[in-house]
Amino acid sequence: MSLVLPIENTLRNDAVAADPAAYRDLAPMITRQRLVVEGYPTFVITDEHIKDYLSKLSVVTDMITLIEPVTHVSDLYGWAGWIHWETSGAHFYSWERPVSFFSVDIYTCKAFDPAKVVEFTEQYFRTTEIVAKGF
Repeated sequence: MSLVLPIENTLRNDAVAADPAAYRDLAPMITRQRLVVEGYPTFVITDEHIKDYLSKLSVVTDMITLIEPVTHVSDLYGWAGWIHWETSGAHFYSWERPVSFFSVDIYTCKAFDPAKVVEFTEQYFRTTEIVAKGF
């Protein structure tokens, strides 16, 4: 059995990239909150930092942890980590080169305070610069 999508209800890749207004909320009755936080840490981020950060992030966001954080290192791309919450989860990425940099991607089905997350992240990694975008 194969699934066929109706052409008139799909968006081409170029339409998605060219027109952000093409997006519409298909499930407004479901809470979904996203936050991306990126910055420059003042130290080399390790496996233990990622696990500790994600565990503490669960407290900051008031999320229920389903599994302890999981990490992986790639020789080409650096560290990655993930934590699973009852209401979704968060991904963490860290590079040492070409620049010392991290990116956190949070997706939840429960509201949280983005300002608290940014402040916590800034202090935890003692950042020289930090940016965030919620959507």
